[in-house]
Amino acid sequence: MTPEARPLDARLPDAVFWDMDGTLLDTEPLWEKVLVEFAERLGTEMTSALRDSTMGNSSVDAMTKVYEAALVPEAGRDFEGDEEWMVQRVLEQFAGGPPWRPGAIDALDLVAAADIPMVLVTNTMREVTDVLLETIGRERFVTTVCGDEVEAGKPEPHIYRRAAELVGAPTHRCLAIEDSPAGAAATFAAGVRAIIVPSAIEVQPRATYTYRDSLVGLTLDDLAAALA
Repeated sequence: MTPEARPLDARLPDAVFWDMDGTLLDTEPLWEKVLVEFAERLGTEMTSALRDSTMGNSSVDAMTKVYEAALVPEAGRDFEGDEEWMVQRVLEQFAGGPPWRPGAIDALDLVAAADIPMVLVTNTMREVTDVLLETIGRERFVTTVCGDEVEAGKPEPHIYRRAAELVGAPTHRCLAIEDSPAGAAATFAAGVRAIIVPSAIEVQPRATYTYRDSLVGLTLDDLAAALA
């Protein structure tokens, strides 16, 4: 990142990284519905504990947990075929455009007006992300990073480290907006501070997390405080 590209206010982050599902878009219930169907296909039940464990996971990690719950041996796990089925079912659920989370559009506009570079950082696979970007607006972001484009998705740190590399900013000068335990853990492991807006599951506290009930009313001072 060149000096000219940095925010004029040194208190503000050099870049803001946005999670997508559950943070910008209210898509988690749609993903959950498809995972329930996947579990049923395998002859098992999507218990509340299993559901919670898959929240915010990459598709491969979520599928692995369902395979394990269904006692499917490794040799019988058709990741490629089952993921393709999941992608098609998810895209069917997203027909017409998914709903926004409260305050998300205004929060995006706030950061854009401050000339802070934004990156979409999502565990969702590229094929689905590209469809959802038609709702969010691809032009809002300097780049996007998906879970199937890094060594391992959230909760591993690779996806956030990659985002920082792409904007040329040190991780400690970046701020993430997240909703899930997996996403929050990825920010912590990558050395990125985060604003946590839980959508479905409580996120356990860490010193690098700042908590909000929603994105409604988010201000630049809030971003600065979360980075401090």
